[in-house]
Amino acid sequence: MIIAMVLFGLIVLSFLFSVSIYNLLIAMRQNVKNGWSQIDVQLKRRHDLIPNLVETAKGYMAHEKQTLENVIKARQQAVDASGLKDKQQAENFLSSTLKSLFAVVENYPNLKADQHMLKVQEELTTTENKIAFARQYYNDEVARFNTAVQTFPNNVIAGLFHFTKEDFFEIVNPAEKEAPQVKF
Repeated sequence: MIIAMVLFGLIVLSFLFSVSIYNLLIAMRQNVKNGWSQIDVQLKRRHDLIPNLVETAKGYMAHEKQTLENVIKARQQAVDASGLKDKQQAENFLSSTLKSLFAVVENYPNLKADQHMLKVQEELTTTENKIAFARQYYNDEVARFNTAVQTFPNNVIAGLFHFTKEDFFEIVNPAEKEAPQVKF
């Protein structure tokens, strides 16, 4: 009788422990999704600001058409991208084309002093900072989740309920980590 009660108690404790781990994994997965949605919100804001930046720069930079076209092309690729890997590559490419545009803007004193251009640049810089923060938050949540999914005893519950590791948002191409070079 006592053995049956102890055995029943262990089964109940095991069940409660498993439910606790399952709920923890669900909460962590939601944090990862929330982190991604925060990145998405800031990327949308950046996509909305870029046409204003390009339009302001067009009048001053008539012979810098290729730079402006690259920014517009990169923006469209970023808007059209789907899935984490594609979005990651497109956004990294967009970041590098924006750096090139800002480097070129430095050579146009009138454009640099234009109030609309300054305002759009400031908003874009603020958005870039928010994107960096959102990426960091997302990657922190992914690291927490991946650690939980891979450690014992969580990995047993994770395997039973098909929890899989999430991908980090990172720069994949080493060339995109370097500052752009402007040559005339």
